[in-house]
Amino acid sequence: MVNNKKEEHLIRLPKVEFHPKDLLQVIIGASILAIPVGFTEETWRLGDTLPFINILGIILLSLLFISAFVYYNYHRHHKFKKHAGEFLERVVSTYIFAFLVVAIILTLIERAPWFFDIVLALKRIAIVTFPASMSAAIADVLR
Repeated sequence: MVNNKKEEHLIRLPKVEFHPKDLLQVIIGASILAIPVGFTEETWRLGDTLPFINILGIILLSLLFISAFVYYNYHRHHKFKKHAGEFLERVVSTYIFAFLVVAIILTLIERAPWFFDIVLALKRIAIVTFPASMSAAIADVLR
């Protein structure tokens, strides 16, 4: 039996590996904000008007926010160098699966014109993936 609060805290540290349950949480979490944001005409227009360099900035900002959140919630108590691969896997997986969820949703509502303008489709998806990836990362923390 653990008597010390500090020891009890150390026993309950989150695991750093990315499991199938985590993937399901990421997919559901991405859907939470992908649906309301992806259904707005303002988002579709942003895809039309923003230059591609701004879209790259949005993607990098998404990855930065996910990285900070994942580090704070999973890796700050562990030896980061020992778990750098798991950190990178969780960050990239979160973004990729959020991106795929958004791509499916925008394709289903016919706002990702893959066959007519693939750049526009990718821009719209990247814009909606920004909030979707944040909600995916947050949902991934839930136990």
